[in-house]
Amino acid sequence: MEADTGHVDAVAEARSAYDARAWARAYELLAAAGTLDADDLDRYAVAAMLLGRMDDYYAIRERAYEQLLAQHDLLGAASAALWSGLQRMVSGDVVVGGGWLARAARLIEEDGTDSVPAAVLRMSEAFGAADLEQALAISNEAVAAGRRLGNRDLVGLALHQEGLFLLELGRTANGLAKLDEAMVELTSGSLSPMVTGIVYCGAISGCWTVYELRRAEEWTAAMTRWCDAQPELANFTGECKVRRAELKQLRGAWTDARKDLAGVSTADIDLWAAGCAAYVRGDLDRLQGHFADAEECFTEASRLGYDPQPGLALLRLQQGSVQAAAAMIRRCLSESQNDAKRVEVQFAAAEILVASGDLEAAEKAVDALADLASKCRTTIVYALQEQAQAMIRLAEGRPDSALTPARAALRRWVELRAPYQEARTRLLIADACRALGDNESADRETSTARQTLENLGAVAEPRRPEGLLSPREIEVLRLVATGATNRVIADQLVLSERTVDRHVSNIFTKLGVSSRSAATAYGLEHKLV
Repeated sequence: MEADTGHVDAVAEARSAYDARAWARAYELLAAAGTLDADDLDRYAVAAMLLGRMDDYYAIRERAYEQLLAQHDLLGAASAALWSGLQRMVSGDVVVGGGWLARAARLIEEDGTDSVPAAVLRMSEAFGAADLEQALAISNEAVAAGRRLGNRDLVGLALHQEGLFLLELGRTANGLAKLDEAMVELTSGSLSPMVTGIVYCGAISGCWTVYELRRAEEWTAAMTRWCDAQPELANFTGECKVRRAELKQLRGAWTDARKDLAGVSTADIDLWAAGCAAYVRGDLDRLQGHFADAEECFTEASRLGYDPQPGLALLRLQQGSVQAAAAMIRRCLSESQNDAKRVEVQFAAAEILVASGDLEAAEKAVDALADLASKCRTTIVYALQEQAQAMIRLAEGRPDSALTPARAALRRWVELRAPYQEARTRLLIADACRALGDNESADRETSTARQTLENLGAVAEPRRPEGLLSPREIEVLRLVATGATNRVIADQLVLSERTVDRHVSNIFTKLGVSSRSAATAYGLEHKLV
């Protein structure tokens, strides 16, 4: 009798610890309690998962499966198998995960009732659907099932999944509205701890897919508060820290971003977060000129299964290996990617291909960015497209037409409070103004940009001779090197003398020289002539 009383007391204390989100205490008490019912086995598994004890999580789910199957609780056993299988699939263990999902499906079919496990299983099939419209329909069915069955976890999961599929289909406003609905379910406090973490991560990730920064910032702050209220939490915290660091990188709080990333070393718990953290660290190192450290970080990201591009290609560009950078980015352009990655890659491609002198390919990257901006309809993607357009027009020797997109991009970066990209855009405006003879405006923009870069600890962009000049400017430089006057050059290239004057002025500005002899010497030194 005393043993039974002690068991009951221990389980009651474990439940109280669970409700108080004292995960380690709940886990310890449930581990010592011996026999547990279905609800307590679920608490035990969730506590293990939130503590990052994934091997224990699987073992507890499988223990629950065997116990509930022996008790002829088909739906209870199916639920245990289902959650074991889904988590394994998410973690990349597709074969074993698929086996557990097959077990769950068999039991659900045998039960034959309209149940939560049946709806969750059906919802999981969306990821293997023939097309996104079918996946969306499955998610919509799951929302209806959750409401019909009175299961808030299912409603929250399905709403957030529906939102993600809508975003992938390019229906940004509708997708964000569904994520808003999912977040209402979450903030009401009606979702279980595990589902809360899943919905937070999914919703924030969805915002980044279309660069919806206002929601990403708001929801990341909310998730941070949720994580901070549970000091023992290990799962979900890695992604939260990475997303927070990405926002801080954009806002120019680079030191704080590094502090967040320093706490993400849980590759055994969240491989994606660890890989992404390594990538963001590498990108910060690249921007601050720590090239060897950046190389190590990108290598680590790759080892963890996270694509180190386009950061690695941009690193090669900054190191002066323009052709290597161009080869990398062309390979990236040929690969299938989600929209968020495509935005990164296309913007990097525009910069790198301009540097390599392939303006036709760079223009295609800008066109792709324009398509993505129309699809995402968010400020940051419009700004990137406009900034890239300005780069191309400058490279084409059209500084007058570069100013409009550059100034539009600058307004957006100022609105977004994104100092690094703001400074980069100011330098484009400075180049355009100088090429048009407005040296005072050019000096003002350059001074502002340099001060911002200095405050950030960012390195100035290195001079890249073979990409600094457009193909036409290289033609002009080669004729300058022969001693030809602007009138002679105009005749040979079938241009107006005024156009040649502008090309020569651009060459002087870009190369940082003030005479034809100095430009010729620079061209000879860098094998441009």
